[in-house]
Amino acid sequence: MTIAVVFDSAGTLLYTYRHATDVINHQSLPGIETTMLTCSNPDRVLCVIHSNSRDIMDAPADELASQYMQRNNIAFGVACAGRVVTTESIRDVIYADTHAKMHDFQESLIQVWQQAKKEEIVALNNGLIVNVALSRIEFVVSAAGYPFEGARETITGLHQLGVPAFIASGDREAKLEKIADYLGIPHERVFGVATPSVKAQIVTDLKEYYDQVMMVGDSVNDLKAMKVADIAVLTMQQCATKHRSLIDEADYTITDVREVLGIISEMDTFTNSPDDDCRNRAVCHNIRTDTPQ
Repeated sequence: MTIAVVFDSAGTLLYTYRHATDVINHQSLPGIETTMLTCSNPDRVLCVIHSNSRDIMDAPADELASQYMQRNNIAFGVACAGRVVTTESIRDVIYADTHAKMHDFQESLIQVWQQAKKEEIVALNNGLIVNVALSRIEFVVSAAGYPFEGARETITGLHQLGVPAFIASGDREAKLEKIADYLGIPHERVFGVATPSVKAQIVTDLKEYYDQVMMVGDSVNDLKAMKVADIAVLTMQQCATKHRSLIDEADYTITDVREVLGIISEMDTFTNSPDDDCRNRAVCHNIRTDTPQ
C-alpha cells in the first residue's frame, strides 16, 4: 500500500499571524482567522494579492488599492469564496473600489511583521476580501507565517520513509516555495492559491496514484479536501477551537505536526520506497497538468 500526505500551510505547517483592516468600519482586527471571516458571509471572497510586501510599503499611503493594482498590473488569485465567482467579476469589483487605500495594507503589514520579525524564515502574504453583494473591498489582510517547531523534522521523516509530502494552500505559490525550500519539499509538489475545491481535486487526483492519501488541515477551507481524503487529520497546533464540521470529519486530531509520523508508522502495511522520486515527479507533472489553475 502506497501513501501520500497533503498539507495545508497556514496553521498546519506554519504558525501564522494575521491582521485585517475593516475598510467599511475603519476597524483593526488583529489575529483574525481570515478564512473564518470570509466563510461567515456567503458574499465574501478572499483574494491573495501577488505583490511584493516591500512594494506595498513603498506605495503612496493615500493611493487607492484599486489604483495601485491597476497601475502595477498586480495579479491576484481567489483563495476562498462563499459562492461560485469568476476572476473577471472579482477584478471588476476590485478595480472599481474607491474605499480601500494602501495605508490599510501598510498598517496590517506593520502589525504582522512585528509578530514575526525575529523568526529565522518568514513568509509574508497580502490579500483582500471582496463583498460581492456590496460591490466593494470590505477588508484588507496581511499574514506572516513561519514553520512550526517540528515541521521540517516531520517532512524529513516522511521522505525517509518514502512518503511524498505535498502542500495545497490558498497562499501565494512563490511564498510557499520559499517555505518548501526550508522544509525540503520539491517545488513541483507545491500548489498555491488553491481554493477549497482545488484542494479537494488535488487529493482526488492523487488517489489515482496512491492507495491512501492523507489530508492534514486546520480550517474550514480544508474541509472539502478532508472529506475526499482516505485519512483526514485535523491539527490544533495553532488553535484549539475548531468548527464542529472539522472535528466530525477528522479521523485523527493532533496538537503537533510531528504526530503525522506516528499515524503513518501505525500503518505498517505501506510499501512506499525512498527510491520512488522518479515516480513522484511523474505524478506531480500529471496532477499539475490536470488541476485547474
